[in-house]
Amino acid sequence: MNPRTIYALLSRYILLYARNPVRLFELFFWPIVQLLMWGFVSVSLQNQGGLGTHGFVPSLIASTILWDALFRSQQGVSISFLEDVWTRNLLNIFAAPVRMTEYVAAACGVGVLRVAITAGVLAGIAAIAYRFNMFQFNLALFAWYANLMLFGWALGIISIALIVKWGHGAESLAWAIPFMVQPFSAVFYRVQDLPGWMQHVAMAMPTAHVFEGMRNVMSGKPLDWSHLGIALALNAAYLAFAGFLFARTLASAREKGKLVKVASS
Repeated sequence: MNPRTIYALLSRYILLYARNPVRLFELFFWPIVQLLMWGFVSVSLQNQGGLGTHGFVPSLIASTILWDALFRSQQGVSISFLEDVWTRNLLNIFAAPVRMTEYVAAACGVGVLRVAITAGVLAGIAAIAYRFNMFQFNLALFAWYANLMLFGWALGIISIALIVKWGHGAESLAWAIPFMVQPFSAVFYRVQDLPGWMQHVAMAMPTAHVFEGMRNVMSGKPLDWSHLGIALALNAAYLAFAGFLFARTLASAREKGKLVKVASS
């Protein structure tokens, strides 16, 4: 082996990280998220009296299934866009008489199908393996799913906007963005187990209201409609912001010719 050749190739890969902040961000992102998530799960277990806490395991199973609804709906939007990028079909879509609202609506429809399929599979596995019935929540279950899918759509549209803005180097954001909000979403632990400043951020996330409402119901309390109302209002705000960001980014990409670069990458 030629050490100079190895050094040249190594320099190239190092420069990819140095010149692209998104790649450098990804280097630190996953370890930090894992540390935060499982660290706060441990804190929650300690605050609630350990592993023997009644209701913690069923809550963990329900949270895992519900979180998948947000992730799948976000992936339905962002991955549908990336499929067009990877197959070099994006320019064909923009050349066709297709409005961007129609394109995004179709991508959101894909998200609904992904959620429906995986939700059925996960609910079946939970019933067989853990004797856990997701349908015990009745109408509240559909309200939680609806709010999580709405937020997933908003995150998916934001993902598309960032990819259009930064190019193929930002494609990893299609998978990373849901996990950026997960530590603040109180999926597997209570909001009160977070530090003070993170609690304020969590209350601005519709996901935190959904999972807090779910845990309240599982602890025997009546359904708190205020959580659902706040989550719905926040989702409306996030969807409006996502639509505005996507429209502005798309217009800028068309004006500066970035769209061709993204479509041909």
